[in-house]
Amino acid sequence: MNEAVVLTPERILEVTEDVLRRYGLAKATVVDVARALDVSHGSVYRHFPSKASLREAVAKRWLDRVKAPLEKIVQEQGPAPAKLERWLRALFAAKYKKVCDDPEMFATYLTLAREACAAVKAHKESLIDQVAHIIAEGVEQGAFEVTDAKTSARAIFDATIRYHHPAHSEEWSDPALPARIDALLTLLLRGLAPPKPR
Repeated sequence: MNEAVVLTPERILEVTEDVLRRYGLAKATVVDVARALDVSHGSVYRHFPSKASLREAVAKRWLDRVKAPLEKIVQEQGPAPAKLERWLRALFAAKYKKVCDDPEMFATYLTLAREACAAVKAHKESLIDQVAHIIAEGVEQGAFEVTDAKTSARAIFDATIRYHHPAHSEEWSDPALPARIDALLTLLLRGLAPPKPR
């Protein structure tokens, strides 16, 4: 054991992800993580007091990597309808890429999502807040007409859930999916627009 190693939470999370990929969520233990770091499991527990807190931190780290590029879209200038469509397509693409590029971690995230851990709930709320921000911009621009941006954002999140929730990931390889997404986004954007004068 190399207890002289300087452990950081970030290093522990990197190694934990590797351990989860190797053993899966059900079999991976804190001892496995400590062994991979060449430290005692007590050293890991000094940063993460329980296996549950470590799993939660891994989920948060993984989800933050999905959220960061979406936040960049939120901060862009331009018409809100185009921004909202770009944001939704980026969310769908990010989740699909995670399934293809990192299936082991995606399976881990799916399990954590089913457990409804706090990191997943916070992630969902932050995404809804991003959509609400775009909708509020659209209202200011006169492109959207809604009474409550947050309620509308939650409705959009729920309406698009089959394209970004991991429970639906088996459907994402359907060749008809792009056309369905196009149809749904057209409908959503029309529904947000102010009525045309008669």
